[in-house]
Amino acid sequence: MKRFLLTILLCVFVWGMKAQQMDAIFVVMPDQYVPQLENAWRKDLIDLYNTGKEAKLKNTMNGFSTLKKLTDDYLLLQVTDRSTVEMKLLPLVNDTYVVCMITTVYGPVPDSQIEFFTTDWKPLEAADLYTPVPAEWFIKDDADKNSISFTEATTRLDMDLRKYSLSPDNQTLTVEYTTPQYLSLAERKRVEPFLKNTPKVYTWEKFHFK
Repeated sequence: MKRFLLTILLCVFVWGMKAQQMDAIFVVMPDQYVPQLENAWRKDLIDLYNTGKEAKLKNTMNGFSTLKKLTDDYLLLQVTDRSTVEMKLLPLVNDTYVVCMITTVYGPVPDSQIEFFTTDWKPLEAADLYTPVPAEWFIKDDADKNSISFTEATTRLDMDLRKYSLSPDNQTLTVEYTTPQYLSLAERKRVEPFLKNTPKVYTWEKFHFK
């Protein structure tokens, strides 16, 4: 773990203070992560946002991308009508950071992917920074797992869909279990009594979501 942390620090320290601002990180973001928006268009979105105008531009898919929120350490981008990108700068030590990026596709059920990078966009191993809970975590602790109704209801949960959300105001990560939304209304009603009503919330501590 110490070697892992040292590697991150060496990668991000040399980039300088301006690179710790979300606008600069967004501009130099490799095109592969948001292929709908070229580098110059991302600069234009930031300029529009900073002048108080609607930060919305036509993208390469003949749709529109909108910069919804931008702060020193947070960004929310509506990439297409059915996808978003959310980013947060998470502190390590000595004014160094990692970038947490959430990509969510609404198809139609929200499903997210979480990735981590240094501030110059070198990929980091997500398993070193975040440990996902199993799908069973979202089952109520007092659910009768031996009952026929439980077995019949939960057999329909045959995939693992989750929506991740980063807070613009603090260093938390919220995980919602969205697989039930994929079910028919009748099936959802059968399984909902066995599911927790609250999402899983992680808090960033030093160099890991806990």
